[in-house]
Amino acid sequence: MTIPTLPPTPYPLPPTTYHLPPDFNVIKLQNLFADYPDKTWAIKGIDLTVGEGESVAVIGENGAGKTSLLHCIVGILEPSRGIIEVDGIQLGAKTANEIRKRVGLVFQNPDDQLFMPYIYDDVAFGCRNFGMEEGEAKARVEEVLCQLSIGHLRDRSSLKLSGGEKRMAAIATVLAIGPSVLMFDEPTAFLDPKGKRHLAETLKALSHTMLLATHDMEFALETCGRVVILKDGRIAADGPPSLLRDNALLERCGLR
Repeated sequence: MTIPTLPPTPYPLPPTTYHLPPDFNVIKLQNLFADYPDKTWAIKGIDLTVGEGESVAVIGENGAGKTSLLHCIVGILEPSRGIIEVDGIQLGAKTANEIRKRVGLVFQNPDDQLFMPYIYDDVAFGCRNFGMEEGEAKARVEEVLCQLSIGHLRDRSSLKLSGGEKRMAAIATVLAIGPSVLMFDEPTAFLDPKGKRHLAETLKALSHTMLLATHDMEFALETCGRVVILKDGRIAADGPPSLLRDNALLERCGLR
C-alpha cells in the first residue's frame, strides 16, 4: 500500500501543555496520522497519553479531528502511520477485537447503537457478540440497567424513548461488555437541559477512563479533569479545564 505524503510537521500554533503524565497510561498514541480515502488528512501527528481513571474532554471546531481520533482508537479509521496502545496492547489486525472489548464507543446518534426490538436485547447484543455465555450476559445486562437506573426500559423499543432515555440505553450497551475505557462522541447531542444534567451525574459516578469529544464546553468543565484542544488534526493545547477560559487560545482554535 502506498502511503500518501504526510503533511508538514511544523505547526503555526505551538501546543500549550500543562499535563503531567500519569503512572500508568491506559491509552497511548504515538505519532498518529490518519487520512480518508479522498486523501483528506484527519489526524496529523498526534502524541497523547491518558492515565487510568482520567476523564479527558477532546475539544475542537468542526473538522478538527475529534471524531476521527476516537474512530482511530477503536480501529474504525485505520491510521496511516503511528502506534495506538490500550492497556499495553497495540492495535492491529489481530488485536482489534480485544481492543474493542476494552474500549467502548458511544456514538453521537444513539440510533446507531439501538436497533433491536427491545432495549434488553440491545444491551445484551455486545455480550453475545463477544461470545459471552447467556447466563453471564443476562447478569451483565441486569447489573448495567440497575446501575444506570433504566431497568424500566428493559422491555421497551428505542422507537418509543426520549433523547435522554436513548442516550442512557446506548451507554448501557457499551458498559455491558465491561470496558476499561469509555469514549463519547458529542454526548450531549439530542439532550435537553434535564437530560444533560442526568448524563453529567451519570458520568461523574463512573470510575472508567473516559474520552469525551464535544463542542459543549460547559459540559466538559463539569465532567472532565483535563482538556485536549484540537486544531486541524493536531493538539493545540493539553491541560486543566481552565484552558477553556483562555479566550485568546479559543479564538486561535476557532472556538468561542
